[in-house]
Amino acid sequence: MSNAKVNQIKDMTDYQGVCIVAHQEKGVNLPISFELINEGKKLAEKTASHLHVVILGHTINEAVEELSYYGADKIYYYDHPLLDTYTTDAYTKVISTFIQNIKPEIVIFGASSIGRDFAPRVAARVGTGLVADCTRLDINEDCKFLQTRPAFGGNLMATIICPNDRPQMATVRPGVMEKAEPIEESSEIIKIVPELTEEDIIAKTIEIIMDKTKKVSLTNTEIIVSGGRGVGNAEGFSLLEELADVLGGVVGASRVPVDSGWISHSRQIGQTGQTVRPKLYIACGISGAIQHMTGMSESDYIIAINKNPKAPIMKQAHLAIEGDLYKVIPELIQEIKVKKGLA
Repeated sequence: MSNAKVNQIKDMTDYQGVCIVAHQEKGVNLPISFELINEGKKLAEKTASHLHVVILGHTINEAVEELSYYGADKIYYYDHPLLDTYTTDAYTKVISTFIQNIKPEIVIFGASSIGRDFAPRVAARVGTGLVADCTRLDINEDCKFLQTRPAFGGNLMATIICPNDRPQMATVRPGVMEKAEPIEESSEIIKIVPELTEEDIIAKTIEIIMDKTKKVSLTNTEIIVSGGRGVGNAEGFSLLEELADVLGGVVGASRVPVDSGWISHSRQIGQTGQTVRPKLYIACGISGAIQHMTGMSESDYIIAINKNPKAPIMKQAHLAIEGDLYKVIPELIQEIKVKKGLA
């Protein structure tokens, strides 16, 4: 007699609706929360179901109130002193209990550092799968939840379904989806004090040390000037900084400059970096490998500056400039300064 485990299909009739796990830091909602709500509303509409938002913290009433004006049917607010600072154990217990009680069919987390930490643990706790770092979510004609993510080093996009387990769970990369717009009508807020004790938390937070280094937000900026291998060295990024300054934007990078130590990893855009969707994306000396295109292809307008007219990004760009970036960018900076009356 075989000892092989037979996969059993769950009774899925009790699972309904879409749930978004909102992300907040120190009582401030992160942009990913509004991106997930917007996507959640689309999924709920396609499945003719409801959208619930769950948020964890302590005395974060203003953040909860803000979320209530973005179109969710209900906001579940778990308020407890032990949720004031994020811990894996506390968040996992609360969200797992929420899922077991409410039984949503779809649960979506942001692929932030926190989401990536506790979402897999929640999936294991409730006995389901998790598709990580999704860049697209959809419902097909058979009402199956389609979760698309880069695979094989970003060389192809894989669409994954979860036919035998509920809830269907995914994490979504920040910056991929459009943000929801606020509405006048507010959602119902359900405040819950979860059963949490110090014994529930194995890993204790002893001290919080704030990072005092200058952080640059790539996901919330409208203009990005990004450099690749063609920049040549770390000093070359000072030219990109100058262009970004006159445009009122920030500097990003592809993987090669980051791996080469020319610029910090916090500036990396692509599959192993951040996903951005600015109004203007200027790619300087970037070839356009699929790993990088995954992170910036949703930009409203793309300008590529490259010596190689056959570089893949030149075909994807709305405006392709063939030339040496060290000659093109200074002229571009001068023209912008003249237009702005700075020269």
